[in-house]
Amino acid sequence: MPNRLRIILDTNVLLVSISSKSKYHWLFLKLINKEFDLYVSNDIITEYEEIISLKFNSETARNVVKVLYSLTNVYPVSISFKWNLIPQDEDDNKFVDCAIASNAHFIVTNDQHFKVLKTVEFPIVPVISLNDFKILIEKLQ
Repeated sequence: MPNRLRIILDTNVLLVSISSKSKYHWLFLKLINKEFDLYVSNDIITEYEEIISLKFNSETARNVVKVLYSLTNVYPVSISFKWNLIPQDEDDNKFVDCAIASNAHFIVTNDQHFKVLKTVEFPIVPVISLNDFKILIEKLQ
């Protein structure tokens, strides 16, 4: 598919999609089934592993990271410039920087801190909620 969706997943979105008991598990399954492309930086992978370890355990975190590294639709991105567009939570800027560097279509997040990006004229960084992403990806199937 030449126009595959290129996305960045906020940690909390990935976190809620891991468990097969979660109503958001569809996201993890679509990632594994390569229905979109995921872009990640080293900082993002580190945060994924850290937060998954806290919410589940370190073995689960390592396994999720291994899965991500094994998927051909997950692409590492080198960040060469930090835009610092989210002053309310500077830790969220790693996702913004990755989105800009990878020319992602969206950051998928439910985090309210990302709303500030709607007021930024340049660079434009589109943000979509997890529920809206589900609607979009189902339309594209």
